[in-house]
Formats: sequence, structure tokens, C-alpha cells
Amino acid sequence: MKIAYDEMYAPDGSVRKNYQEYSKWLQAMPADVIARKREAADVAFHRAGITFAVYGEAESQERLIPFDIVPRIIPAHEWTRLESGLRQRVKALNAFLHDIYHDQEIIKSGRIPAQQILGNSQFRHEMVGVDVPEQIYAHIAGVDLVRADHGKQLGEYYVLEDNLRTPSGVSYMLENRKMMMRLFPDLFTRQKIAPVEHYPDMLLNSLRSVAPKGVTNPNVVVLTPGQYNSAYFEHAFLAQQMGVELVDGLDLFVLNEIVYMRTTEGPLRVDVIYRRIDDDFLDPKAFRPDSMLGVAGLFSAYRAGNVTLANAVGTGIADDKAIYVHVPEMIRFYCGEEPILSNVPTWELSKADDLKYVLANLAELVVKEVHGSGGYGMLVGPTASRDEISLFREKIISNPAGYIAQPTLALSTCPTFVDSGVAPRHIDLRPYVLSGKEVTMVPGGLTRVALKEGSLVVNSSQGGGTKDTWILEGGM
Repeated sequence: MKIAYDEMYAPDGSVRKNYQEYSKWLQAMPADVIARKREAADVAFHRAGITFAVYGEAESQERLIPFDIVPRIIPAHEWTRLESGLRQRVKALNAFLHDIYHDQEIIKSGRIPAQQILGNSQFRHEMVGVDVPEQIYAHIAGVDLVRADHGKQLGEYYVLEDNLRTPSGVSYMLENRKMMMRLFPDLFTRQKIAPVEHYPDMLLNSLRSVAPKGVTNPNVVVLTPGQYNSAYFEHAFLAQQMGVELVDGLDLFVLNEIVYMRTTEGPLRVDVIYRRIDDDFLDPKAFRPDSMLGVAGLFSAYRAGNVTLANAVGTGIADDKAIYVHVPEMIRFYCGEEPILSNVPTWELSKADDLKYVLANLAELVVKEVHGSGGYGMLVGPTASRDEISLFREKIISNPAGYIAQPTLALSTCPTFVDSGVAPRHIDLRPYVLSGKEVTMVPGGLTRVALKEGSLVVNSSQGGGTKDTWILEGGM
């Protein structure tokens, strides 16, 4: 496999400019001090309840998400370009969502085949004609970026996927920064690192800005499926940080198409719901009748314009992997601009020629289910066994439209503390883009790291860890 771009070291072994201060500090720090600090971080995260369910392990038990103390450091000029590209991409995705649930101009123009949208299971026919405040559907977007050497571009950033339904992980971004500042305060005096701790304030302001028409002092709540959800820590954390109520379906009810919260002082109207429940479970009257998680009548209140749901119902169509290939064309269509950030080259297996090529080269490619997430339902050809490839081949042949394929990129690496010492491990980056009356974001995101040697799967649900992400301010 191609040698990956190293975030910290240049090919000649020298330390890259953005890592020079950190490298000096690390070399001067005694090994026993580092070991104690790492242990202190583990204890603190455990006490705070920062865990994640790793499916496939015994009883899908909760475990600590490993936190690595070597940060991912991005210079200011790189972040400026990333930020511009992310804003452009999310604006286009929101325009796409409004269009397909209203005039469907992108379909009429022939830019995207109608069947790919209207026949997609993530397209919510119930949303056709529904107007949402400010025409914003994806209020919170988590865009996964990877840095890889592909073609002639060395160390180029690519968008791997868009997460627009209920993107998770921002609480780990915030807790990672808090932990680094607590353990190593001297590091933050050596260089100017852009802050991220104001994210909850930005999120609350963004949510309040998309309240229903006529509401001047909106009541915002976070709707969780409950404490047994793998991301419950994050739901509770964000509610606490924003100073709003954390509720489940039983805490809310709908009367005359108005949503209310039960309180000890009587019903209190709810105007904006930051929901962490999938579409299917939001309202048993509108979607799955067996759902015990949602609120009966919620969708009728939503259609009537009396409550805002963030993210909107039906956003899943825009982060479906079959639609991902069309995002560059969306940017051209809605923004009249060329994409700033590139997609990873992708084969659509619904196309005969693409299918033929992929089936002939499975051992060299990454194949993903179009509806898959969390690192599940995918084949990493170079690390798969013959039996795994053979089984996956049969799955593809039985349902070609259910898969896409991409080249196996050599994701960039960052030095990481592992059992054997410090070694390079593959990473990605998930910045969080907030859309309200304005598009905003904090400088940084969640860096995820694949802790298994050679692994390209960074998802926490697959045993990955996290790092603090530093955006250097100034000329670095």
C-alpha cells in the first residue's frame, strides 16, 4: 500500500512547521510524567461516563473511548480553505434538500436521475411541500474529511462522507480540549490555538434562530431515545452545556398541533427540538406505529409550522452514499461555483461498467453499503480474506444499487501512543457545521484515530480512539 502522508513528519524525517513547538515539548517531557498524565486522562473520562457501545463485543458493552495525547495540528492556512469548502458544501446540501421536497429543479434539469432520489428509501414523501424555517434542513452537519495522497495531489483533503441525520461526536471534541488544557496547560502558552469551547453557545444561538415564525423567545430541548443509547452521554452533555432540558418521548405531548413539555408547574410549550432520534421513531402516528421513543402527533405539529426539528425529517437522503457522488454537481447547480473540496473518486455499482470494474478489482477497493454507517456493512479489500471477498461479491451481485466503491486511500497518519510506544496511526477529521440564519462553525472538529496497526477504520463503534484537534491561529 502507498505510504501515507504523515501529519507530523516530512518525508526527510524533519518535523513539519505546525508541529515544531509540540515536538520540542514532547522530547523534553519525561516518559514517566507522560504515562501518569495518560492514566489521569483515562480515569477522568471514565468518571465522566464518556463511553461508547462497541457492537460485536460481548453484549455490546459500553467501554471507554481511548483518548490520545498527541494532538492533530492543522495550520491556519489549511483551515481557512477547509472552512470555505465546508460552508460551500453544507449550503449546497441544504439547497438540495429544499429543492427535492419542493420544485425538484435538479431532477428536472437532468443533473440527478429521478429514481436515485424518489426511489431512495431515505427520501421522505411526507416532507414534500413542507416548509421549514429559513429553508434549513441540516442544522448540524458532521462532514468527514480524510487527507490522502491520491493522483498528483500530495496530502490533499477529501470529503469521505456527509453526516446530516444525527451526527455525533461533538461532545468528545469538547471534552478532549478540556482534558488537554487540564493536563498540559503549558502547551497552550507556547502557541495560539483557536478555541472550541464556545460550540454549545453557537449551537444554541443557531437553534434559536430557526424557531417557528412569530416566536421571539424560543424554548429549546434535546430529545434523546434514552440512557441506553450509545451516545446518551453526548445528549445529556449538550443539553447541560446549552442550559436546556434533556427530554425523552414521555416528557412531551402534542395538543392542537402544539408541542408541550410536562413540568412540575404545568405544560410548557416547546418551539425547537434538537432531536437525536431517527426519523422512523419520531412519531408513531406518522412513521413506525410500534415506536416507543417518539411523540404521538409530533409530525402534524411540525407540518403545521409550530415546532422546528433539528435536523429536519428527511435529511437522510442527502447523506446517503448513493447521493454523495452528486454533491459536486449540487454545488455547481445551486451555488454556481466549482467545489472547493473534492469527493473521493467513487464507482456507482448501479452502473453496469462500474459494477464490472469493481467486481474484477474487489481486493484493491473499499466497498460500502449506501445506507451503512459506523464502519459497518463495508469491505476493505486489501485487508479482507478470500472468503470475506467472496461473500461480499455475492452481496453485491444480489443488489448492486445498494453499494458504492472507492479506491483504498492511504489515509494520513499521526503519531499515537499505543502499547508498544509511539507509532503512526491513520486518522480522519469530522468538523461540525451549524446552519441557522447564518452558517457557523468552531475552528476544529473531532479527530478519530484507528488504533489497530494498519487499520483504516477509525469509527468509535469499531474500536477507534480520538485526539484533540488544534487549529493554529496566525501565520502557522
